[in-house]
Amino acid sequence: MKNARKRPRAYWHLSRFYSNDTQMRKLFLALLSASILLTCFANKATADVLAVIAPHNQNIQQIDASELSLIFWRKKLYWADGKHIQAVNYAANNPLRLQFSLSILKSTPETQTNYWNGLYFHGISPPHVVDSQEAMLRFVADTAGAIGYIDACKLDDRVKALAWINADGNLLNNAPELNCPQ
Repeated sequence: MKNARKRPRAYWHLSRFYSNDTQMRKLFLALLSASILLTCFANKATADVLAVIAPHNQNIQQIDASELSLIFWRKKLYWADGKHIQAVNYAANNPLRLQFSLSILKSTPETQTNYWNGLYFHGISPPHVVDSQEAMLRFVADTAGAIGYIDACKLDDRVKALAWINADGNLLNNAPELNCPQ
């Protein structure tokens, strides 16, 4: 018994509360289930309508889906007035990015990774990435040639809307009726 392995002190105190592995497994599964449910509810933050936005001084009044697709695939790099286009996206795990990507680019952000990895060696970078709608508004408002998208309910006077993408994924040139929470 002299060589018997003792439990390290860090784990000894847990054995008083969880006398067997079954209780520990139940606790782990309960915590895992709770975190998955919270994640699912947190990711339901898609917008009813997205607004495609540009700076007020940008010399464009509206845009169609094919041109928007070319811009965000970085196949169109300059506006008609010669300004460099600065497309802006959200992170790949953002629900607004998923909504935009499925509607306009007809692909998911995850499948776009291989595309961008291939273009990297040709000197073409993916669109800029921001973390929040406020960051999107600020970047677009302050950057010449910028274009991005936000929840239409977050639209303010710092930028102008060029088009709207409804929940069905259709691009609209006229502002739809919005049901924004008060």
